[in-house]
Amino acid sequence: MISTKQINSLPAPKKLQKICKAISVLDAILSQEWEYRYYSYNNKWSVNEEFFEIRNGEGDHILILFKQEDCIINGFAHELYDFEEKLPAKEKLTHEMPEIFNEFIFGEPVQSIGTTFCIWTTEQNKWKTGKLEHFEDGSDEFLEIFDGNPQTYIDWATEYFEESYIETGIPLETVKEIYNGKTLTKEMVLKIVEELEDWEQLEDDLKIIGYAYDLK
Repeated sequence: MISTKQINSLPAPKKLQKICKAISVLDAILSQEWEYRYYSYNNKWSVNEEFFEIRNGEGDHILILFKQEDCIINGFAHELYDFEEKLPAKEKLTHEMPEIFNEFIFGEPVQSIGTTFCIWTTEQNKWKTGKLEHFEDGSDEFLEIFDGNPQTYIDWATEYFEESYIETGIPLETVKEIYNGKTLTKEMVLKIVEELEDWEQLEDDLKIIGYAYDLK
């Protein structure tokens, strides 16, 4: 299990970035309508910055900033408001956080969304978190997707996207290829879905994600 209490289970930033791109590609194939996707990636968020987002449509968000060799994860589990009288102060969650992340964490969209947990990398490329409070922060529910196991995505997507994929199910071998960064082809796409409504849309999505493709 991966959580703020087990941050050493998180992959290194470069591997995490690769996973984020892979699951965003898979979501772009399974749902061409962006608003219904769970995972999305923008490789041109800002100069030398790339951005990954998880949103479940119920108010929960994970926002990840990749800043050259550095990385920070902001998590917000909205249901905690229903069970906790008061969420921890952001100053505690970001205690000893490097200043290079200030604009992201204290600016938009993070500021408006909120924070229930925060994890970042240090100069030694080690994962670190601020002062933890004695309550559930929602991190275990959302960070498990980063375990690097393609089957974890398949298990989740099989339920989330229901019948958007081929009748025989989402193929493990193709998901493995995407996790490994293999250039995406039409053949690979059509092993996941019976047909794709808009190939140009997928191409645009792949450019935004920054994932190699050859859809000719």
